Amino acid sequence: MKALIVNENGELSIQEIKKPTYGPCQALVKLESCGVCNGTDTKLIHKTFKNFHDYPAILGHEGVGRVVETGAQVENLHVGDLVLLPFLEEKTDGCTPGWGAFAEYAVVGDAGSYIRHGMGPGTEKWSESYLAQSIILPEDKTDAIGASMIITFREVLSAIRRFDFQPNENALVLGAGPVGLCFTKFLKLLGLKTVITTDISDDKVAAAKEMGADYAFNTSVCDIEAEVRNLFPDGIDYVVDAVGINALINQAMGLIKYNGKICCYGISPKLGMELDWNCAPYNWTLQFVQWPSKAEEGEAHAQIMSWINQGVLNPMDFISNVFDFEQILDAFALVEERKPTTKKL
Repeated sequence: MKALIVNENGELSIQEIKKPTYGPCQALVKLESCGVCNGTDTKLIHKTFKNFHDYPAILGHEGVGRVVETGAQVENLHVGDLVLLPFLEEKTDGCTPGWGAFAEYAVVGDAGSYIRHGMGPGTEKWSESYLAQSIILPEDKTDAIGASMIITFREVLSAIRRFDFQPNENALVLGAGPVGLCFTKFLKLLGLKTVITTDISDDKVAAAKEMGADYAFNTSVCDIEAEVRNLFPDGIDYVVDAVGINALINQAMGLIKYNGKICCYGISPKLGMELDWNCAPYNWTLQFVQWPSKAEEGEAHAQIMSWINQGVLNPMDFISNVFDFEQILDAFALVEERKPTTKKL
């Protein structure tokens, strides 16, 4: 089968590798779509993904596909089911899975069958990913392309729950890329009183307003601390780093209120910095949520699908470009260009 491979020099190529095998509680999936993730795929390319060193690697973790074969003990998956998060679980032809969903085929697990056959959590065969490999139902209001965005939606919603945002409080979201727009949209859906979103692109500032931001500012032409203090003289409850720029953490120190929280979701390529809390209140919290729990992603699925099926959340609003697999090198070239109008690919 064909797969997207990155070598240790960051060079991308489409190569032929063996189709994956699958166990009795697993199913073989033919991929129909996969989103590009700036937080994972691009960092694997640039060798800045923490604790990942084994190259060449097979990219892709936001995959969606159809079940084409099932193992003998599978009970909850059927041929034709549209499923999220198929992965490659084993090294293939010398290539390590960088989750491996940019390939023609991958594998999902039937969590219920694993548990019923004594191979649940804590056993060698178990993977927490099985709890997030959800089925998209025929009546759900999305297709395979839109469904790839659901993976990001669930990651962000599970992080919001970890950060413990509370209704009627106020938040500042730094960054209006796909993740920042998700935070903006979801925080408003969850009942936060005021959401401010910032970016350095007018197009992205406009997109944030479309997603429901009460205020959106281009920080390349304004003083964001002055703008926030004008709205909230005592500071704001939450500041979200949705980009992954370490300097934003120190900037946030001067924006949060007493007992406020700085929420770091974006992953910086530089994993160290000097914190300066000289301008912070005496009491504050800095919390990192940068490795989504697959169990918590699975728990977030019902809420995301409810929003989609109610019509208040449209995955296609977050997707700017769709490429055939044969054009995948062009897609990654577009990501590297960092055009402001680019959302999810």
